[in-house]
Amino acid sequence: MKIAGLVKNSFVDYPKHIAAVIFTNGCNLNCFYCHNRRLISGNVECNLTNSEILEFLKTRVGFLEGVVISGGEPTLQEDLIDFIIEIKSLGYKVKLDTNGTNHAVVNYLIENNLVDYIAMDYKAPIEKMFEIVGECDLKQIIKTKDLLLTEKVDYEFRTTFCPKLNVDDIQQIAYEIKGAKAYYIQKCNLNDNKNFEYIPNKIMAKIGCEKAEKYVKMSNLRGFD
Repeated sequence: MKIAGLVKNSFVDYPKHIAAVIFTNGCNLNCFYCHNRRLISGNVECNLTNSEILEFLKTRVGFLEGVVISGGEPTLQEDLIDFIIEIKSLGYKVKLDTNGTNHAVVNYLIENNLVDYIAMDYKAPIEKMFEIVGECDLKQIIKTKDLLLTEKVDYEFRTTFCPKLNVDDIQQIAYEIKGAKAYYIQKCNLNDNKNFEYIPNKIMAKIGCEKAEKYVKMSNLRGFD
């Protein structure tokens, strides 16, 4: 695993669980608003090895309940499956954060009971996906989305409400994930970037939530004041 960082305990990254968060290097998308842009290239230096992280997790058994594997895009890691097997052997629940571009890996993890919760970033309506994330394999994203909708594992979809999206886009996303058990609209933080005329605010996000509720079982805001 190409490790980029570790948060030793978090109360917000895994719903209803205290968890450690592991960040992996590298991503196959190029979202202009990404708050972890430094991870995209895969060159972030971190002194932690797989073994050291596993040793740390051993010392937190009984306090931590889960481990979140985030990024970057974790499914790009060649040894992700073996790493998760090690974590599960310690008795932890595992949450995976993914952009959905690697259906085969996500499917393998689900079918082999190696993941307990998946958060899929559904970046934009399919017709606007390239504009938001750059080149990507839309078929993979759709297959992963459809896989989660089978509810073989606990999951959520989430969208960062970035400047290139509008309320109608949020409604279209909700339509594309129709029937989803949970959909979150996240605040976009651009660090006062002046290159955009607006950043969607809480009022717009609430309207988006109302429109989304026509199609999903639950929609809510995340990160808005």
